[in-house]
Amino acid sequence: MSAQLSIPTAIALTLGAAAAMELVAWASHKYVMHGFGWGWHRDHHEPHDRLLEKNDRFALVGAALSIGLFASGSPLVRGPAAWAPGTWLGLGVLFYGVIYTLVHDGLVHQRWFRWVPRRGYAKRLVQAHKLHHATIGKAGGVSFGFVIARDPAALKRELAAQKAAGIAVVREAVEG
Repeated sequence: MSAQLSIPTAIALTLGAAAAMELVAWASHKYVMHGFGWGWHRDHHEPHDRLLEKNDRFALVGAALSIGLFASGSPLVRGPAAWAPGTWLGLGVLFYGVIYTLVHDGLVHQRWFRWVPRRGYAKRLVQAHKLHHATIGKAGGVSFGFVIARDPAALKRELAAQKAAGIAVVREAVEG
């Protein structure tokens, strides 16, 4: 039988799930998208003029996770077997998906709106992600997260070290 959760517990679960999704996204990006999932992710790293990418399929995976969690917490779906935390965890995954869409697709890749930040954390996010896209192919690379951005100067040094070690092939525009 599903018990009701207190409001503070529901808020903590939602925020915790959203925060944990950055770790899930980092690991998925580094080990799945730049690993066995490269077939879906490749077009995200290559110039094109299409509205959608094969890479957008990963958003459907995230949506399925969120929907599955919502369903697990729903008395309408599961009846008395509903698991109350599922609703709030699903909401946290949904929140992360919205943040990801606005930050990654909107701000960084400007798929939904045009704004180039000139300072602050938004500029740091854009710079870090552009450095991620500085490599050709799936090998090497830096900054696999989406919302947490490391210092661009440190990322440039890491990218240079990967190039010198023969791990990453860096695009000419970044080298110059």
